[in-house]
Amino acid sequence: MISSPSDRRKHHLVSAAVALLLLTGCSTSADTNTGNDTGTGTSAAPSATQSSAADPSTAATPPAANTAPTPAPVPVQGTASAPEQPAVLPASAPVSFSIPSIGAQSELLSTGLRDNRSLEVPPDGPGAPASWYDQSPTPGERGPAVLLGHVNATDGGPGIFADLRDLTTGDTIEVLRDDGSTATFTFDRGEQYPKNEFPTQTVYGNTTGSELRLITCDGYDPDTGEFDDNYVIYATLITQPD
Repeated sequence: MISSPSDRRKHHLVSAAVALLLLTGCSTSADTNTGNDTGTGTSAAPSATQSSAADPSTAATPPAANTAPTPAPVPVQGTASAPEQPAVLPASAPVSFSIPSIGAQSELLSTGLRDNRSLEVPPDGPGAPASWYDQSPTPGERGPAVLLGHVNATDGGPGIFADLRDLTTGDTIEVLRDDGSTATFTFDRGEQYPKNEFPTQTVYGNTTGSELRLITCDGYDPDTGEFDDNYVIYATLITQPD
């Protein structure tokens, strides 16, 4: 079941039933046969001359939000209480994002699930923006907010997430929110995953604080003209609530 906006503000749980449900897509046109090595990871990135955009939805289907509130821990006499969770921001839909170190910025569309429960992805034309998956927390809330973007565009040029592999420790990702606040995240790591081994729990599962995931395509295979992998950025909120 897809949750309401208010449900998304509760702590999210991953259902084991969807852990292995993979999506389709993330392919280029059948006659595309070139790719270039990114210099990072084990597979090639798309060439700038490719004629079709990569679909970043080739990841395990993210679970809908938990519809029941997480019960508060009950202290047990003689034992220590649960550690305090990191402070987070109140819910507010994202408006735009920027990554100063790589010059990436765009407005953020709001996308959800298609009827077949695959991820709806943003447009793939030149200059197309990224999108926020609207069944994930809003950036700054507790849990992993998810942004999707293409690695290349339909004219063969770069997509909004073309340079995610260039992120390094200390780089920041800034998300402007509808309430006028900016949620600033710091880069933790980037991981490349085969789409048939996508770690649903790791990417979409509960987090104690506010985190951000940026998902795009990777692992371009020039023999098939398809992207076999996803590339996922992990980032953690550093903005302090007022």
